[in-house]
Amino acid sequence: MNTINIILADDHVLVRDGVKSLLENDKSIKVIDEASDGKEAVEVVAKSKPDILVVDIRMPEKNGIEVVKEIKKTTPEVKALVLSMHDSEEYVIQSIQAGADGYLLKGSSKEEFLKALHTIADGGKYFTGDISSIIINNFVDGKPAKPQKKEPINDFHLTKREKQILSHVLKGQSNKEIAEELKISKRTAEVHRFNLMKKLGVKNQIELANKARTHNLV
Repeated sequence: MNTINIILADDHVLVRDGVKSLLENDKSIKVIDEASDGKEAVEVVAKSKPDILVVDIRMPEKNGIEVVKEIKKTTPEVKALVLSMHDSEEYVIQSIQAGADGYLLKGSSKEEFLKALHTIADGGKYFTGDISSIIINNFVDGKPAKPQKKEPINDFHLTKREKQILSHVLKGQSNKEIAEELKISKRTAEVHRFNLMKKLGVKNQIELANKARTHNLV
């Protein structure tokens, strides 16, 4: 089995170290270089020519989507896996249009991460189940579907998944219960809850519930 050489691009050292820790027992995958910002990612890819670039979306200098778009022009043989904490339709669609070969949430399990890397290395595409509906709804035969007018939800611009998570949070369900019911990882549920509180500018579940009901978010 050929070794899959990858480059990690993320502005957080802890994230890069965490990914390397996940991969250390898989002898078929090797981290050959790292980058802490988008500009460095492009330079490192050009120099090292990895099989796969694992890239975060939000980075200094150039964001992950810009990085993917650029390397697909300069080194089209290099595959790109976007690893992000965001499951918004906008990010997913922009990543696909830029040429990403996969999109995975940071809350995904080790098993899914490894599956994504191997699938992409073998020439396939991998998109986590949490965002597959976004692809289905927005792309037909690999082409963008005709845009549809969307009614403004509210000033907070919650995604469909965030509204779904919010409805379960308002029922008093724990992250574990939400994960089991929606068939996602507990970590993904935690990330969604954190993003909701950040978007709504609240510090606890009581404030979250009050603001959600005041603004008719669900």
